[in-house]
Amino acid sequence: MKKSFKKIIFTKLFLFSVLGALFVFILGGAIFMRYIFAGLPPVYELEEYTPSLTSKVYDRNQKLIHEFSIEKRSMVPLADIPVDLQNAVVAMEDREFFEHAGLSFKGIFRALLHDAATGRAKQGASTLTQQLSRGVFLSQEKKLIRKIREAILAVQIEHQFSKPEILQLYLNQIYLGEGAYGVKAAAKRYFNKDLDTLTTGEAALIVGLIPAPGRYNPFANPKLAEQRRNLVLQVMKEQGYIKQEELEEAKKEPMPTRQTAAENKPGLYFIEHIRRILEPKYGTETLWKGGLNIYTTVDIDQQTLAENIMNERLQKLDEQVAKGLGIEIDPNDAEAETATEEDGTLTDPQADYPRLQGAFMVRDVKTGAVRVLIGGRGFDESKFNRATQAKRQPGSSFKPYVWMAALQKKYTPATLVKDLPTMFYNDGRNWRTFNEMSDLYSLDLASQPFISSKDFNVWVPKNYGGRNDGWITLRKGLEKSKNLVAVNLIDAVGVPEVVRVARKAGITSALPRVPALALGVSVLTMDEHLAALSTFANAGIHTDNYYVERVEDANGRVLEKHVSVEDAAFSPQNSYLLINMMKGVVQRGSGTAAARLGRPIAGKTGTTQSHRDMWFVGMTPHTAAAAWMGYDDDTSHENGARFTGSTAARWWTDIMEQVLKNEAKDDFAVPEGISFAYINPATGKLAMPTERNKFWEAFIKGTEPKSY
Repeated sequence: MKKSFKKIIFTKLFLFSVLGALFVFILGGAIFMRYIFAGLPPVYELEEYTPSLTSKVYDRNQKLIHEFSIEKRSMVPLADIPVDLQNAVVAMEDREFFEHAGLSFKGIFRALLHDAATGRAKQGASTLTQQLSRGVFLSQEKKLIRKIREAILAVQIEHQFSKPEILQLYLNQIYLGEGAYGVKAAAKRYFNKDLDTLTTGEAALIVGLIPAPGRYNPFANPKLAEQRRNLVLQVMKEQGYIKQEELEEAKKEPMPTRQTAAENKPGLYFIEHIRRILEPKYGTETLWKGGLNIYTTVDIDQQTLAENIMNERLQKLDEQVAKGLGIEIDPNDAEAETATEEDGTLTDPQADYPRLQGAFMVRDVKTGAVRVLIGGRGFDESKFNRATQAKRQPGSSFKPYVWMAALQKKYTPATLVKDLPTMFYNDGRNWRTFNEMSDLYSLDLASQPFISSKDFNVWVPKNYGGRNDGWITLRKGLEKSKNLVAVNLIDAVGVPEVVRVARKAGITSALPRVPALALGVSVLTMDEHLAALSTFANAGIHTDNYYVERVEDANGRVLEKHVSVEDAAFSPQNSYLLINMMKGVVQRGSGTAAARLGRPIAGKTGTTQSHRDMWFVGMTPHTAAAAWMGYDDDTSHENGARFTGSTAARWWTDIMEQVLKNEAKDDFAVPEGISFAYINPATGKLAMPTERNKFWEAFIKGTEPKSY
């Protein structure tokens, strides 16, 4: 009886123990599986899976000119991926892909045997679906939990998607080295080809990269990469995807070599400028990873030729300066060669010979679309954009704003203005003139008592060359870029009025309220100066420069589209009178270099003190362009006086000869309310019919001279 009782107790205890252990096991398993499933993302996210994509930049003619990307990646439909490439992937990575349901038990068993034999958990057994789940959702770490999650996800993916959909996702997201994600990016990176042009051997090489992109990189390890490619081809042949003849032909294909980065790739200053515009607006992630399509205003063909011409012309000017300094420089090297002093010591010529820099812009007169933007002679040397970031003195190229202020004060192109010496003094509050003085000798005598005074500033402006012609027409004053006319005009119309005109034209930089403003002592950026002067060529209507036509997201949805905003800043009549006088600068003045283009061009040169800044801005009815040259450190050589705004006008003309070759040779339209009359260019009065030097001048109706 006691044995039977003990047996019953033992049996119950055993059952309780087993049940307890089973409960703990089930509970532990449940907790473990909950932990496993808690770390799984929802598979339906693959339907909206958007990997990091390349944002592409196009020029005005839809040419791809740049890509913003951290990872080189492009999405492409399976139908556009070569069949050889698809077959190679299946042959090498998952030959049972079209039979299994996400897991290959044969592969797992084979991997376990290999790992047991070697004592290392190294052999992979992942199907394409497992690799996809790992690449999209999971980390690459070799942990049991990750492998379990990977297997579960693979089964779920197989249930949710078709085999072609899985293969398409895999081929678009797999990492293939050199920053390339997906087979399209790899084709471009390794062969500089589109996918549909890949050969069988090229497709095999790309597939061969999958297990170890760094190890089988054809640029780093060409022999190893070739062996791997040939292995892929052999497996494809064994599995019936290619024939023996195709195998032999593919093995003869040459291995790719690393593409040399294009030196001085055109448009990099433009690209950097739009990056500065778009990155704050859309964020770094979207610009660099969002697959945006950015359609810009630049004409990359014009940009390329403009860069080449500017660099070539400035290089020749560099050589000219260096020759004057006794320095030999290599035309192909930005650095000057070492010079030797008489005592045999070596000197650094860069101390005496800085490199001449330049900037150039072209824009559409009416819309403001920027077609060319050059910020310097080499983006690789300096990222500083001298067209949009540098503030330089415009010199005499500022004078059109003064002349517009005069026109608004009822001056006409035939009005006689003073090209006479004058002296300005500052009484502590304002600048004033000694109006009674008429010659430089008298001005010198009058200024002597004030020169030593700290509280009394005196300024005696002079014409370039020191010559003055007395009283001349407003037109001649602009054509000959007379400094004395400019300062006498600003004194007559008032500095505030000139500032107001510049502001309405589009100048946003600070403008000093001093008489010397007429000579361009302010500092401006090229882009604002060009946009402002273009206002006069556009019949007085101002439009801002712009660089981006529209931006689309990766799905083609338009995120922004440029709409020009027009501002009627000046009357069409006054604008035409000014432009007509600026045409004279090209026909008879300091901008005659541009006259060889044989078309109506309105322009203005500018040369600052000591030739530190040299400008030319020229406009047709459709296109405006600005050229600047100078030194970054504001240096001017003693023999630099050979360079002026006319020098800039020459290479401006060389560029614009190409830019304008397909543009109609239209003249500036004459607005209503304009009349013409023959005048005597010396007196500004009506010319007699028999006069030989009479000039056909434009006037606002009712303002023509009344006497001969």
